[in-house]
Amino acid sequence: MPLPQRARLRWELAIVLALSFGYAGARAIITILERLAQDTALENQTATIHRPLSSQQYFDLAYQLLGIIGGLAPVALVVFLLWRTQRPHLGDLGLGARRDAGTRPADPSSFAPMRSGRGWPWLSETGNGFVLAAVIGIPGLGFYLFAKWIGINTTVVPTTLDAFWWTVPVLILQALRAALSEELIVVAYLFDRLKRLGVGPWATIIASALLRGSYHLYQGFGGFIGNVVMGVVFGWAYQRWGRALPLIVAHLLLDIVSFVGYPLALALWPSLFG
Repeated sequence: MPLPQRARLRWELAIVLALSFGYAGARAIITILERLAQDTALENQTATIHRPLSSQQYFDLAYQLLGIIGGLAPVALVVFLLWRTQRPHLGDLGLGARRDAGTRPADPSSFAPMRSGRGWPWLSETGNGFVLAAVIGIPGLGFYLFAKWIGINTTVVPTTLDAFWWTVPVLILQALRAALSEELIVVAYLFDRLKRLGVGPWATIIASALLRGSYHLYQGFGGFIGNVVMGVVFGWAYQRWGRALPLIVAHLLLDIVSFVGYPLALALWPSLFG
């Protein structure tokens, strides 16, 4: 790639990250430093993911929906940047039909319209997403409890939203926003751009995993470590399959269980979250 194009690509990458998870990572680093500067031990502090934005029900709903739309703006940007004129339009983001539904491409650049009569590959991709969710979610809960027990993590509260008729649908939308934005930017977009810049597969996987961990530092060092491990697993899966859908499905399932299941888990096992 000519040097002017490489420089332009680096600037593009920097701008996208500054508008999304690079900014979130920098803010999370400041947050963890502020937490460490407090007199209260880290394990006695609380990190809330979703909180009310207004004391009035429908203004809160409006703010929540506006936040979801705003959070998807960087996703729209990377879709615009990587859009292909030919089908599959989102092949560089690991979405759309592929050349042969019976194979697993090593990278998204091998995508092309799927041949007729090959079945529905999205079913197997969705199944892979369920497997990934189980691989990450079950050990992840145990690691969270361990990290809190040894004092390197806060108490993570997924939501403190009041119980309105719209609460569960909004939490599901929040989970979808997080799944789309993180997997399409931190994995699919980042993998494509770093590959074009000549970065190797494992260096890309590690860079993606560290970025994922950085913007979870506000939860504590356990949140950082756990999400780096998740990033390595997701990055390896994307490198192997070349598909973003399994990652999106897995992330969506994990967040729905976390956001919607938290109040139920708190009621049944309050000692786990104390």
